[in-house]
Amino acid sequence: MSPAAARARRALVPELPVVTSRLRCGATLLVSPRPDAPVSAAQVHLRGGHSLDPAGREGTAFLVGHLIDRGTRKHDEEQIAAALELGGGSLGGTSTGFMGTIDGADWKLLLDVLGEVLTEPAFPKDKLAREKRRLLDRLLVERDDPRAQAAWLFRKLVYGRHWLGKPEYGTFESVATIERRDLALFHRRNWVGSRAVIGFCGDVDPEAVRRFLDRRLAAWKPGRELPPPDQDFPPIARRTAAFRAQRQQVHVYLGHLGIRRSDPDYAALVVMDHVLGTGPGFTNRISRRLRDELGLAYAVHAAIHSSAGVLPGTFTAYIGTSPEHLATAIRGFLREMRRIQEEPVGRDELELAKSYLTGSTALGFERAARRVQHLIAAFRNGLPQDHLERLVESFARVSAGDVRAAARRHLAPERAALVAAGPVSRRELDRILAARS
Repeated sequence: MSPAAARARRALVPELPVVTSRLRCGATLLVSPRPDAPVSAAQVHLRGGHSLDPAGREGTAFLVGHLIDRGTRKHDEEQIAAALELGGGSLGGTSTGFMGTIDGADWKLLLDVLGEVLTEPAFPKDKLAREKRRLLDRLLVERDDPRAQAAWLFRKLVYGRHWLGKPEYGTFESVATIERRDLALFHRRNWVGSRAVIGFCGDVDPEAVRRFLDRRLAAWKPGRELPPPDQDFPPIARRTAAFRAQRQQVHVYLGHLGIRRSDPDYAALVVMDHVLGTGPGFTNRISRRLRDELGLAYAVHAAIHSSAGVLPGTFTAYIGTSPEHLATAIRGFLREMRRIQEEPVGRDELELAKSYLTGSTALGFERAARRVQHLIAAFRNGLPQDHLERLVESFARVSAGDVRAAARRHLAPERAALVAAGPVSRRELDRILAARS
């Protein structure tokens, strides 16, 4: 790459400087200063999530995260919301933590509320009852939803008994048993300083943020660090499952265990995905073939990179199609997987994918919330501080040979798991797979 081209590539990369420190409570703090930023954003990530759910109480981590900002020992939900509203702020939680944003000048208010919510949640009984009703209603609906059932059957085939194969929001039976004391106990045991990564982005001095949080979280217990995550996954092998439902459409998931974000083939696989199944405007092969040429569906896609994380994600190909087109759709997936392993990607396809990726990498980083999410993800995956610049340059260097080699290493069409939901049986799926196309 010429010096001029290299400078042009770098110009497309957002600047995300980060200052890393350790708080006295044991939490890791990542601060990305951004002069003149109108909004400040903070995110707290707690390692473990629903992998720590007690047996029979699956869904506990989900409910802890979704109730964490619904009241503390000092303030109820309405008082917290009113305080943040003065600065245009908001909070929201998940099973692995929560995020908040606020007008840039009010960053101390955001961090003050963050500290209170993080260390003194009350889990009010009325709020828990309301959230449980919503979750139980959702689970009842999903029991009869073919697409939802197919998605979870697919994860079970790929991940086996590993917790990644279980829904983070639990089951109808497990959620029904969860009480306030379960949330309080889970929070006390697992929401501890040594398991936390706190990210912050705004027009701030990183040292000022560190001093403020060190004082605010001084009483937060470090607790016990988690051991490395369980990585006992079943081998990639052909498995099939079906969810029988009388519908006009069949939902199909085909794929297998994927990659970690740290995989050295990551850039080549992102390019491969955009050629194979995720390119914009239906320029990718699977959308072009199955949607445009054969008219099998509108919703169709395939990717391996998008779910990559600290633990392996999945290679997942999905299509919603009519029952009479089931075999054609499955064989179409397998044909395109083999094709990208066997034939070099054409120059036009390759350049289109690379141009899109190098030009779009910076999109979305104008939002403070997006920046802070990226900071934490990069830290958790062990990526270097200049990884965005390296990634853009890696996209530019990917060759047709790199794509084919990565596809051969990471795609397994002959050992892919297959799930379908609709008017279909497992025997029919096995018969389709046995008839190699």
